[in-house]
Amino acid sequence: MSVPERVREYLRSEGKETTVATLRCADRVAEGWDGDSTTSRNAVVGPLSRELRETGLMARFPDLLSAAVTAAGFSLPARPVPAPPYVVVTSRGPVLRATLTGGRLVVSFLLFDVIRGHETRYVRAANDHRSAISVELK
Repeated sequence: MSVPERVREYLRSEGKETTVATLRCADRVAEGWDGDSTTSRNAVVGPLSRELRETGLMARFPDLLSAAVTAAGFSLPARPVPAPPYVVVTSRGPVLRATLTGGRLVVSFLLFDVIRGHETRYVRAANDHRSAISVELK
């Protein structure tokens, strides 16, 4: 099993509670929009960052990242913190990053889709813990 597959499986099982809570934060953000989408990146990132902090998820992400890296058979040279470069909040959702010997592990929570066109729109994306997680080794 590849590193991304091991990390994905770990997050889908052991990280399920955190992922489900993260999805609930995204639901609350989308409820604040006037309709089923928004054209404002600020209506996504700011409120999502606030929700993640207020629920304690931002503080939990570094431990989740460390545990996922360990489950994949690696260790981190330093303890990650809930800030860049380890944890960032993007217009799609939180991104957790760790540098491993084989490359950079990137875990993304795909909470929102960005639809580009005449006007960029942000819409709610994944609504279950299994499809919300993307893992890449770059």
